[in-house]
Amino acid sequence: MHADDLILISVDDHLVEPPTMFDAHLPAKYKGGAPKVVRDAQGNDVWTFNGAIIPNIGLNAVAGRPKSEYGTEPTAFEEMRPGCYDIHERIKDMNAGGVLGSMCFPSFPGFAGRLFAVCDDADLKLAVTQAYNDWHIDEWAGTYPGRFIPMALPIIWDPELCAQEIRRVAAKGCHSITFTENPAALGYPSFHDAHWDPVWQACCDNDVVVSVHLGSSGRLVVTAPDAPMDVMITLQPMNICQAAADLLWSRIPKHFPDIRIALSEGGTGWIPYFLDRLDRTYDMHHLWTGQNFGDQLPSDVFRKHFLTCFISDPVGIRLRDMIGVDNMAWECDYPHSDSSWPNAPEELAAVAKDVPDDELNKISFENAARWYHFDPFLHRTREQSTVKALRAEAAGHDVSIRSMDQGRFERKVMTAGEMASRATA
Repeated sequence: MHADDLILISVDDHLVEPPTMFDAHLPAKYKGGAPKVVRDAQGNDVWTFNGAIIPNIGLNAVAGRPKSEYGTEPTAFEEMRPGCYDIHERIKDMNAGGVLGSMCFPSFPGFAGRLFAVCDDADLKLAVTQAYNDWHIDEWAGTYPGRFIPMALPIIWDPELCAQEIRRVAAKGCHSITFTENPAALGYPSFHDAHWDPVWQACCDNDVVVSVHLGSSGRLVVTAPDAPMDVMITLQPMNICQAAADLLWSRIPKHFPDIRIALSEGGTGWIPYFLDRLDRTYDMHHLWTGQNFGDQLPSDVFRKHFLTCFISDPVGIRLRDMIGVDNMAWECDYPHSDSSWPNAPEELAAVAKDVPDDELNKISFENAARWYHFDPFLHRTREQSTVKALRAEAAGHDVSIRSMDQGRFERKVMTAGEMASRATA
């Protein structure tokens, strides 16, 4: 399929929250304790909440920057493309990149809302989390219907409250909740504990997907404190591999047969070996470990419950029959450093040049729409949704690579250990 003819829904993008996000969504009595953006002495824009300071890390907002300027130093809003934080500019960037739909993970609260969860004021942290969800659903996703798959933060510190929030956001049309890939790393019971049962039941009852993003526990795979950053970046999919094993062997698929779990930003090329390893482990060891999937193999359970995604994964594309074409989805990862925006359609078309159109349609948009109960064609025709049509709407929008003034910052090459320490702070 030619790049112009693709229809693209990305199941993993990101947003940088704007400073005004809580203004219209947080009750007045909580606004004194609300998260705020301040500019520090170095000129960085940072979020502050509950005594914590959270910078916007450079690698998280480098769309439109030359690769030579990628880095981990904090940034200010004027150093980012406005599409990182401005919904109207985001739509322009999506159109220019040929992307019809997008699901955007959070930034400063953490992928599972762990920044809010550690607040001692129970009423405040609940109000802030719900305000975040209302902003995301009503304002970020709601401003342009049919362009965004809404996503909610969990009430991760209380499973009963979390179940209530899942039901609340589902009633607003939200069918994705972001969750940690390892709750035990955050001090909560593991996936193997019945503690989380109200959450899984609420997801099943309301057709809500548990979207698990790598790094959401604050733990990154690091071999040594002085390992170069390249080691951590290379091993990022291993975070998702670990989560997939934990979830597959947990009680969750057995007790909640309708549960659906998305593995975000983990790639797909590793999955065929993973599935083979699951089945061999089961065959060789289930009689003494006590695992029992009835007449199914673990690989069957995986294909029933898990959605996987990739940015550019030629190995996964070649092995798609072993993974399951119905279990694969595409992601753009805008505005992170792995994203190929605005040339993602050309990249995908080149990688998938030998894939039949019906299979590529599943991977590029149909699976995402089905999993997340998302129908963009309620708002525009299929002919208006192709890469070519969207780019025509963005005619004249500047997508050129622009160098930013680095004079305010002294570039620092961080080790993987330093980055991991920052992630867990």
